[in-house]
Amino acid sequence: MKKLRLGIIGIGGMGTGHANSIVEQKVPEIVLTAVADRSKDRRDWARSALPEEVQIFTEGSELIASDSCDAVLIVVPHYQHPELTIDALKHGKHVLCEKPAGVYTKQVREMNEVAAKSDKVFAMMFNQRTNGIYRKMHELVTSGELGAIKRVNWIITDWYRTQAYYDSGSWRATWDGEGGGVLLNQCPHNLDLLQWICGMPSKVQAFCHYGKWHDIEVEDDVTAYFEYPNGATGVFITSTADAPGTNRFEITLEMGKLVCEKNELTLYKLAENEREFCKTATNGFGQPKLTITNVESDGKNEQHVGVLKAFAGNILHGTPLVAEGSEGIHGLTLSNAMHLSSWLGQPVEIPFDEDLFLSELNKRRSNSKKKQGSGIVFDINESF
Repeated sequence: MKKLRLGIIGIGGMGTGHANSIVEQKVPEIVLTAVADRSKDRRDWARSALPEEVQIFTEGSELIASDSCDAVLIVVPHYQHPELTIDALKHGKHVLCEKPAGVYTKQVREMNEVAAKSDKVFAMMFNQRTNGIYRKMHELVTSGELGAIKRVNWIITDWYRTQAYYDSGSWRATWDGEGGGVLLNQCPHNLDLLQWICGMPSKVQAFCHYGKWHDIEVEDDVTAYFEYPNGATGVFITSTADAPGTNRFEITLEMGKLVCEKNELTLYKLAENEREFCKTATNGFGQPKLTITNVESDGKNEQHVGVLKAFAGNILHGTPLVAEGSEGIHGLTLSNAMHLSSWLGQPVEIPFDEDLFLSELNKRRSNSKKKQGSGIVFDINESF
C-alpha cells in the first residue's frame, strides 16, 4: 500500500495526539516521517516515544525545506498558521492546517490566494464536520426541505478550562501569542459548523468579556447577536467557565425546528409551512400540526482521525476532503466580526473593514504581557 509521508510541525498537546494516532496506525495510509518543535522537551519526547526513523527538527521551516515528507500537518500557535502554510505550499508540500486558519482574515486571504495557485492539497482540521449529527443537520438545512431559516440559537459552554490550562503555554490566552480566547481557540469548530449549516450572517453585535473568569487577557465569555440576509436572527453564547456546560444548537425554520443536544438530533416537523399557516389560519391561537422524531445519522464520528484519513485519501486517490483549506476564512470572519463589534461597541456588517480589525488587534498586541508557560502537555482526548 502506498502511504503518504507526513511531517507534523508542533508536537504539543494536539500535535502529540496526532502523532500517536499515526504511530498507532489509526490512519493506515499515513506514515509519520518527521516532526518539528521549538521546545527541547518536546524534541526529547519525540526521540524517546516515536519510531527512530522519524526525523526531528527545531523549526517548521527546516522540516518544510527538507525531503523528509510529502505533506505537513501544522499544529502551532495561530499566528504562524498562514506563514507556515504558504511556506509549505511554495515548497511543494500538501498542507493540513489545524484550526483556526489564522488570527485575522487579511493574512488568511493571502494564504488562500497562494493555495489557489498551487497544485497541492490544502485542507483544514475541522474535525467536528465528521460528526454524523452535524452532517445530518447540514443535509436537512441546505436541502431546503425544511424551508428558510428563521432563527438560530447555539449555547456552547461545555468548553470548560481551568487556570492550569491557560498557564500551560506562554502564548496561551494573550493577544500577541494567541490572538484571542474562546472564539479563536475552542469555538472555531462551532463557528465553522454554524456557517457551514446556516450560512453567513450579514451583521453581528457581540459582547466579549475579557478575563472575566480566568487570569487572562482575552475573552472567556461571549454573547453575540446575528442578523442574516433573509431576515433570520441568531444568538451565539460561549464560555470556558461554565461547569457543567451546555451544548444546545437549535435551528428554527419555516417547516419546523431542529434541536441538537446531548448527542441527539430531534426534528419538530410541521405539517405545513408556518408562513402560510400564519396567513391563512382562522384561529388566532392555533398552531400547525406537529410530529416529533429522533433523527438518525450514519453514526460515524471519527473526529481528527477521520480528517487525516480523508486528507490522505484525497492526495492518494482523489476522494473528498472533510474541509477544503479555503473554507477556514469563513468561521474566522465570524470571530473577527465579534471581536471588532465588542471593541467598537457597535454592530459590525459582514464583510467588515479588515484593516480596521488589524489596527485594533495590533493595539492590543502592543500591550500584551509576556508570561512564562508551565510547559505541561495535556491529553487532547480531554478537549473534545
